[in-house]
This record gives sequence, C-alpha cells and structure tokens, in this order.
Amino acid sequence: QVQLVESGGGAVQAGGSLRLSCAASGRTFSSTAMGWFRPAPGKEREFVAGISRSGGSTKYADSVKGRFTISRDSAKNTVYLQMNSLKPEDTAVYYCAARFRQIVVSTMASWDVWGQGTQVTVSS
Repeated sequence: QVQLVESGGGAVQAGGSLRLSCAASGRTFSSTAMGWFRPAPGKEREFVAGISRSGGSTKYADSVKGRFTISRDSAKNTVYLQMNSLKPEDTAVYYCAARFRQIVVSTMASWDVWGQGTQVTVSS
C-alpha cells in the first residue's frame, strides 16, 4: 500500500506562488500515477493535475493549465505541484492521490489512495 502526506499549503496573495509536495511511502512509488484534486461546487473533488507512472505524460484541468505544473522525483518518492499566478478561486484543500496504473484519468473514483489534504488560501 502507498501512504501519502501533503505539505506546502499556506496563505498567499493573488498573483503569488506556492509549491505543494506529496511524499509517498510504502509500495513502490514508481508503480503509481500521481495526481492532485480539490473540492469543487457540485462535486466532491475535481481533478487538478496528474502525472503518469513514468513521468512522461501530464494532464491538467483547463482552469489551471499554463499556471500549474506537476512533476515527480522518484529518488525522493515525491510529487510536486508548482502553482503560479494564483487566483482567489484556487482557494481549497488540495489532495494528493495515487493510482496503481500507468496513465492519468480525471475521474476521482479511479484513484486508489488519498492523502489528508493541505489548505491553500489565496486572498485578493
């Protein structure tokens, strides 16, 4: 099994940046695709960004494309979400997720393991 622990959340003004980290332990990190989700109106959580098991493919929600970048460091068993040009509507608890497959999908139900979340607050 994989255990996930997020960090890096905080409060920032609009236009600022934050970098979230998700440290994975347990089952081999390289066997999982990794992703980030956040709550959204009308749904429990919406897909924000994901990176394939190999790291060769990434996927983003339209709302964050061009502002957020997901990456992974296999040596550190960690996935990152670099968030730039933050907007007040990005305010949320961000959850890290792992999927025991190669590819990224945006459906929440397709992800296998979840972290506890880290709060991001963007003020105007």
